[in-house]
Amino acid sequence: MERIFLSPSRYVQGKDVIKKAGTYIGKLGSHALVLADKLVWQIAGNNLAKTLEQSHIQVEKVIFNGECSNSEIERVTKLSKTANSNVIIGVGGGKTMDAAKAVANNLNIMLTTFPTTASTDAPTSAVSVIYTDKGAVESYRFYNRNPDLVLVDTRIIANAPPRFLVSGIADALATWVEARAVKQSCSRILIGSAPTIAGQAIAEKAEQILFAHSVQALEANKNKLVTPAFESVVEANTLLSGVGFEAGGLAAAHSIHNGFTAIDGDIHHLTHGEKVAYGTIAQLVLENRSLNELDRYIQLYLQLGLPVTLKDIHLENATDGDFNKIAEVATAEHETIHNMPFKVEPEDVVMALKGVDAYVKSYKKRHGWKDE
Repeated sequence: MERIFLSPSRYVQGKDVIKKAGTYIGKLGSHALVLADKLVWQIAGNNLAKTLEQSHIQVEKVIFNGECSNSEIERVTKLSKTANSNVIIGVGGGKTMDAAKAVANNLNIMLTTFPTTASTDAPTSAVSVIYTDKGAVESYRFYNRNPDLVLVDTRIIANAPPRFLVSGIADALATWVEARAVKQSCSRILIGSAPTIAGQAIAEKAEQILFAHSVQALEANKNKLVTPAFESVVEANTLLSGVGFEAGGLAAAHSIHNGFTAIDGDIHHLTHGEKVAYGTIAQLVLENRSLNELDRYIQLYLQLGLPVTLKDIHLENATDGDFNKIAEVATAEHETIHNMPFKVEPEDVVMALKGVDAYVKSYKKRHGWKDE
């Protein structure tokens, strides 16, 4: 079986890189379609468009409607084709960038991702998560190439709400936990090839960086500061996690996240990373990892304010039917939970979800953590 390493062609991170966007993007095309939601247009989209126009790049502005669904991808594809754009720029969060990837693939044009938060590893990957128009995970789309350019302006990201940075940390902390399981089971990565040593090493390095610098980076973000710790965590959230998951593989944590999207309620107000956080602890429970490792993750999650109990994820009143539905979706035939080094049944997932809650409550009591 082949080993395949996937990564963007160029990754550029630093303060005020938006000012140099024309220089970088101008090498990809002369007619850009910029895709961003209404809020992101105010935060960065208009400034980016102005910078591109100053570099003599023609700009088409398109508002993203919020879900990376088949209907939204089709709508933006038609607009891009009509405009005859030769580069598309996805600005904002993961769903916007995933939609831009799909459009670039449909039209075979160049692709730039410009995240305005460090909340996801979507900027670097060659995969889109496709949702229904109502926000439930529907499928994945895989592409033949990763983004041609990733631009990460850390001054913009430092001005984003800290919750987004924390969400990205949670998503990135799943990277090594899942890649390690793939390695142990000799499973495949998302595109069907064997994982690479490089991808697994990058995934493990992401975990090291996040345990070393996350708390300090969060304090910098709260004060809108770009410090070395903040730069390191942004890179871990975006580049290391992105390359690590794609070249290292996924397992139970993200499958459990997908299970969470199948039920109604306030859990939908949580971010992707917040739901993955709970899925990561659940995977550690499924694996029966040592108390030292489990406590290490729980301590950091509590320091960062991540959800670690059923109450935190709005499932304290969930019925057995709710848990069973989550577990059935998480263990569907196509899900990455089957990359675990042992067979996982729906009942195992239910027990792990409840087991996390029971153990964390005990941990908090022993260590003096008080519920708000």
